[in-house]
Amino acid sequence: MRRGLAAALRAAAAAALLAGVAGAAASDFRSVAEPAVLYDAPSQRANRLFVIGRGAPVEVIASDGTWVKVRDHTGDLAWIEKKALSERRTVVVSAQVAEVREAPNEQAPIAFQAQRGVLLDLVAADRAGWARVRHADGATGHVRISQVWGL
Repeated sequence: MRRGLAAALRAAAAAALLAGVAGAAASDFRSVAEPAVLYDAPSQRANRLFVIGRGAPVEVIASDGTWVKVRDHTGDLAWIEKKALSERRTVVVSAQVAEVREAPNEQAPIAFQAQRGVLLDLVAADRAGWARVRHADGATGHVRISQVWGL
């Protein structure tokens, strides 16, 4: 009887672990609509951590009514007011230099290059490991998703 219970508990733990992994794979990203204060707890009375700039991509970790717990591109976790987030999607260049190409393949001509930390508007994400992006100056192209954060 104990072996059966132990096996059932192991199976339940494995199922919970798999559910957590599946949930983590389906990340929810947003961008910051306007400069906003990030807090260490879901309250304006909590400690202010820093101000995050307009357009910065964030990963939504949890939601608590009018507050959202987010992760930024550095991995830091903080709380932000939900009203400060936008449906608009952006990515930030995480590679030293991202080569944005005219088509989604390595042989396509380079449309432009973007340095680490540059924000790009996300036009569309492709399943083949590429994303179509737009620079603030209007230039568009395709970037490898391994060179950006926010997808």
